[in-house]
Amino acid sequence: MITAKTLAQKLILKRKTLATAESCTGGLVAHTLTNIPGSSDFFMAGIVSYANTSKTQLLGVSPLLIKKHGAVSAVVAKAMAEGVRKRIKTDFGIGITGIAGPTGGTPKKPVGLVFIAVAASPRTVVKKFIFKGTRLQVKQKAVQKTFFILNNFL
Repeated sequence: MITAKTLAQKLILKRKTLATAESCTGGLVAHTLTNIPGSSDFFMAGIVSYANTSKTQLLGVSPLLIKKHGAVSAVVAKAMAEGVRKRIKTDFGIGITGIAGPTGGTPKKPVGLVFIAVAASPRTVVKKFIFKGTRLQVKQKAVQKTFFILNNFL
């Protein structure tokens, strides 16, 4: 398990910066990272883009992407990560979208479905997960997986 402290130390050591665009996690990634003393050395901004309009207005996600694939999709997570990275001008951008539950799921997109994207030059990685548990547990598991994916970039 990658802790926030370990991740923070690596980001600071490598002089890398980060911005987040979170939907279903509601800012939990940003909250967890900014609990680390010295986080201002690497954490530049966190945007909670819960509504589709905020995804388009704040992050530059195309409304056509959302209409075609849905807000909970790999392409939207990718666009969120790349959008926040570009707009905040950081080394890394994180985009998270999903269905934390306990309602809102469908047969094609069940409760617990989460897409996590990490954008960095020259590539973006997007992973799909289906987490089990309560709303808070889904959010916490998404944070842990986000740290794991970001750590792989470092």
